[in-house]
Amino acid sequence: MADPQKPLLIKRYASRRLYNTETSDYVTLEDIAEFIREGREVQIIDLKSGDDLTRQYLLQIVAEHESRGQSVLPNNVLTDLVRSYTTQATSIVPEFLAASFEMLRDGQSKMLENMTKANPLTAMPGMEAMRAQQEAFMKAMTRGELPKLGSSMPEADPDSGGTEEEIDEIKKQLADLQAKLSKMNK
Repeated sequence: MADPQKPLLIKRYASRRLYNTETSDYVTLEDIAEFIREGREVQIIDLKSGDDLTRQYLLQIVAEHESRGQSVLPNNVLTDLVRSYTTQATSIVPEFLAASFEMLRDGQSKMLENMTKANPLTAMPGMEAMRAQQEAFMKAMTRGELPKLGSSMPEADPDSGGTEEEIDEIKKQLADLQAKLSKMNK
């Protein structure tokens, strides 16, 4: 049985094939990306030299996703990142990025936690369907599967008790509440 707390060891052979030491089979970059999306830490080691190649492969995964149109990093962020390699900012950029992602993860966790806590809004018709949509959105966001701009969210479940007008009204109320909360947090 694999220990999920221990990084998954992937060995790279001289042929550049990647070998999963837990399952004793070969894996692809996409397999490694899926392990990471599932919450596993990975460590990729060159079998011959013993060098840790994890960083190199993680960067390659990001580059492949970006080149396929699954853009997460806007051009100005990429430009600033490249620029940081040639300036004194190099020393603070890694800490800043790590802190930013930690804040994002914490915010997502707290948001999901608050959605599941008992509050008066949960008794409103259609709220369960909306909560499920928000949870699906947050889950997709953490896996890097954000819906494209302009695409519609899934339709509400007709068995949830709300009409289309009620759901639209609830969405408007929720947006107003979120705007008020954002102002309070500033």
